[in-house]
Amino acid sequence: MKLASLCLLLVLSHASAQEAAQPAEFEHSGVLAAWKTYAGVLSFGKGQTLALLDDGCTLSKPEWQAVVDGMPKVRVSFDAVDGDSDPKHEGKGYHGTTIGIPSSVNHGGKRGVAYNNQLAIVRSLECCHCKIADSTSLARALQWVIDHHAEHHITTVNLAPVDDKEHGEPVPTEIDAKLAQLRELGIWVSAPAGNHHFTKGISWPASQPGCFAIGAVIPGKDQAHLDRHAKLDLLVPAKATSSSNAIVCGSVMILREAIEKGGYDWKKDGPDIASAMMKIMQQTGVAVEDAPSGHTFRRLDLMAALRHVMKMP
Repeated sequence: MKLASLCLLLVLSHASAQEAAQPAEFEHSGVLAAWKTYAGVLSFGKGQTLALLDDGCTLSKPEWQAVVDGMPKVRVSFDAVDGDSDPKHEGKGYHGTTIGIPSSVNHGGKRGVAYNNQLAIVRSLECCHCKIADSTSLARALQWVIDHHAEHHITTVNLAPVDDKEHGEPVPTEIDAKLAQLRELGIWVSAPAGNHHFTKGISWPASQPGCFAIGAVIPGKDQAHLDRHAKLDLLVPAKATSSSNAIVCGSVMILREAIEKGGYDWKKDGPDIASAMMKIMQQTGVAVEDAPSGHTFRRLDLMAALRHVMKMP
């Protein structure tokens, strides 16, 4: 076999070995189409860091030991509870080891949405099923992001905890000022709405005004499920809202790059780029009428959002 033919076969084999971390969810939300259409145009997260604020992480897992194009997947780690650099699970922690997979994994043939990004792993509380009292350590974690976002190129925050309550109104705590400052900096912060089929409220901290609240539709169907309320900002196909929030965190990293490369004037859509990106995704998203809650929400269509901001099909 000629060398050129062998090289082509190897390239094709490598491409076919890559698989979406959540195939049905990625297809429904327009991620697979975005990968195909903008391959070679966008970098899918390269140069950006996603801060995962959750209950810790087992950093020895192969996916978090991965090095992609010479860059470690985990760029930095911090424990805002204990004040050290080791984010290992303690107490009831378990969730933070897996929540980065839908947004960020690039290992073993599996890819997350923004598979070339880096991660800042920040242990922010003992367990993802939180209490309002956890606002103290969550505020320290958010302050760490504020202090270090420029150093580590943090553009996006997955604020992963849920308190599993049906909040119809915000619950003021010390995290609110931190969320407002991050929004002013243009850093995206979103949290899952919760997974209890509530229709009159959502979990804290997603309930807070400085945090985007992310709900879910059933993968493959534009039918809202799990927790939703008027505060909800966007729906994403997923079986749990933690996954829907992870998918949207990866998506906004791609959208942010597209805005920059396409020269799109985001200032007409919001006072900061995070608010503008949410408006773009809402305007280009699919309308989902939800009779149980009495609201019409918008479902993420990443491909439509990218078309809106890029000067190409």
